[in-house]
Amino acid sequence: MRKFIKRFYLLLIFILLYAPIVTLVVLSFNNSKTRSKWGGFTTKWYHSLFQNDQILNALSNTLLIAVLSALIATIIGTAAAIGIHNMKSKGRSFMMGINNIPMMNSEIVTGISLMLLFIAAGNIYGNMTGKGSVSLFGFTTILLAHITFNIPYVVLSVMPKLRQVNPNTYEAALDLGASPLYAYFKVIIPDILPGILSGFLLSFTLSLDDFVITHFTKGAGVDTLSTKIYTEVKKGIKPEMYALSTLMFGAVLLLLLFVNYAPKKKESADGLHFSSKAGVAKKVVAVALVAVIFIGGFYAYSGSSAAHSEQVIVYNWGEYMDPEVIEQFTKETGIEVIYDEFETNETMYPKVEAGAVAYDLVCPSDYMIKRMLDNDLLAKINFDNVPNIKNIGKTYLEQSQEFDPTNEYSVPYTWGTVGILYNKKKVKEPVDSWSILWDSKYKDQILMQDSVRDAFAVALKSLGYSLNSTDEKELEEAKDLLIEQKPLVQAYVIDQVRDKMIGNEAAIGVIYSGEAIYTQRENPDLEYVIPKEGSNIWFDSWVIPKNAPNKENAEKFLNFLCRPDIALKNFEYITYSTPNEEARKLIKDEDIRNSKIAFPDISSLKNCETFQFLGDDADALYNRLWREVKSK
Repeated sequence: MRKFIKRFYLLLIFILLYAPIVTLVVLSFNNSKTRSKWGGFTTKWYHSLFQNDQILNALSNTLLIAVLSALIATIIGTAAAIGIHNMKSKGRSFMMGINNIPMMNSEIVTGISLMLLFIAAGNIYGNMTGKGSVSLFGFTTILLAHITFNIPYVVLSVMPKLRQVNPNTYEAALDLGASPLYAYFKVIIPDILPGILSGFLLSFTLSLDDFVITHFTKGAGVDTLSTKIYTEVKKGIKPEMYALSTLMFGAVLLLLLFVNYAPKKKESADGLHFSSKAGVAKKVVAVALVAVIFIGGFYAYSGSSAAHSEQVIVYNWGEYMDPEVIEQFTKETGIEVIYDEFETNETMYPKVEAGAVAYDLVCPSDYMIKRMLDNDLLAKINFDNVPNIKNIGKTYLEQSQEFDPTNEYSVPYTWGTVGILYNKKKVKEPVDSWSILWDSKYKDQILMQDSVRDAFAVALKSLGYSLNSTDEKELEEAKDLLIEQKPLVQAYVIDQVRDKMIGNEAAIGVIYSGEAIYTQRENPDLEYVIPKEGSNIWFDSWVIPKNAPNKENAEKFLNFLCRPDIALKNFEYITYSTPNEEARKLIKDEDIRNSKIAFPDISSLKNCETFQFLGDDADALYNRLWREVKSK
C-alpha cells in the first residue's frame, strides 16, 4: 500500500507538471481557433507562425536580449563578486546587503524606477543637444534594464564558490611565477566556473520570462514574447503562440536529452577517445549561443535595415490592425510605421502621460479619451488632411460627442455594444432583459465579465440607473444586486466567455458584440441581444497626443485608415464593427453586412450609453465596492 501511495503521488506530481504542456501541444495542432472545440488535426499554425513577422521579431528580440544580458551580467557580476569577496568582513557584509536589495524589491518598483531614469537621461541629453525632450526607449533600454536586474543574481551565484576556493592554490601559482591575472584565469576561474554558469543560466531564464520590467522600459516597435502575448489579451492569444511554445519546449527537451545522454569519455581498444559529456555539453551550449546571437541579430538588422526618412509612431491594442494594412501604407507613401501595442487603457495612459515614448497616433477607448482631453494631452486633428472622415457615419460622430464634444480630437475606429450571449438550446424563453442573469434556474450556467465597470453597468442598468452613476446610494444598490447574483454565477471571466460559450459550457454570458460575431461562426446555437434596459455602447477612436513628433504623418495614416477598402480589411481582420459606412457597403457576406450584432438598429441603442471617466474618487469607490462583491 505504501509503495502504491508513493507511485501515485509521483504520478500526480508529473501530471500537475506536464498536463499544461500536453494541453499546449494538443492545442497547437487544433484546426479551430477556440480552445474549447476540437476542429481536427492541422499543422497550419506552424506554417502561419513562420510567416508571422511580428511573432518572429518578438522571438528574436527575446532570445537576443536574454543571451546578451546574461553574458554581460555574468561578466560584470563575476568581477563584482571577486571584488566583494576580497573586501574585509564588514565591507563584504555591507555590499552583499546592497546587492540583495534589488532581488527583494518588487519588479514593478524596479521597472518604474528604470523608466524614470531613462526619461531623465533623455531629457538631459535633449537639453545638452538642443533637441528638447528625447526618447531613449527601445532595444537598448530593455537590454540595459535586463543587465541591471541580472547582475545581483550572478553575484549571489558566484559568491558561495569563491568561499570554497583554497587561497593557498592561488598563492602557490604566484610563487611559481604566474602573474596575478594569469593565476586567476588558470586557478580561480576554473574553481568558480560552476557558480558562473549557474549565474548565467539563472540570468538567461529571468530575462527570457520577464514582462514587468520589459513593459516599462521598451520603446515603440520593440516587443518580446512576454509583451507580445500580453497585448493579445483583448482579442485572445493566437494559436501561432501555441505552436511557438511547443517548438521551444521541444528544443529545450532535445537539448537536455542530448546533454544528459551524450557518451562519457572512454578509451577504445585502438586508443581513440570519445568526447566527454561535459565537453559535448559545452560545445552544444556554445553553438546554441552563437546561433541565437546570429539569428537574433539578423532579424534585428533586417527589421531596421529598411528604415525610411519619414515615420509615424502608432500605439494600438494588441491584434487590432491587419499587418497588411501597415505594409500597404508604407508601400504607398514611403512613411515607415513604428507599431507598438498595449493591452488595456490603464497601461496605455501612464506611458502617454509620462512621455516615455512620443507617440503620433493612439487608439484609446471612449472614457479614456475624455480623461486625456481633461488632462490636456491631446492635439486637435487637422481634418483638411483627413478628407476620408466623410466615410465615417454621422450617427457614430454624434455618439462620440459624449467623450469628444466638438469631434475635433478623435476619429472612431471600431465600435460595439455589451450584451447577452445565450445558447438557444439551453435557454428556451425570449431573452430581452438583464433580469435573466438573476434567474435561479440558470444557476452555475451564467458567465459575468470580470471587470468592475462592465459588471456594475449590468447591475445599474437593471435598476434603471445610468452606468456612469457616481451616486453612492445607487452604487450600493448595484453592489447588493451583484452579491445577490453571485451564487448563480459559474465564473467571472474576460476572453474565456468566448470559448466557454462555444464549447456549450454555459447557457448565458455577458460579452462584447465583436466577440459575439466570432462565437456565432463557431457555434450557430448562440444568439446575441442588447437588453431593453440599455447597455454600454463603446468606441475605440484614434487621437493624436500633443507631443506627437510627426503630426502630419499621423493625419496621413489616419486618412488612410478611413479609406473604405482599408477599413474593410481591418473589419475582416478584427471582426469588431466599423463606423465606416462606405466600408460596410463593400462587405461581400450579406449576413455579416446586415448583421444585427455588428450593425444593430438605432432603436436598440436608445438606452445605451458610453462610459465616462468619473474621476479618481469615483474610481476608488467603484473598486472598493467591487472588492466587496468579489470577497463575498
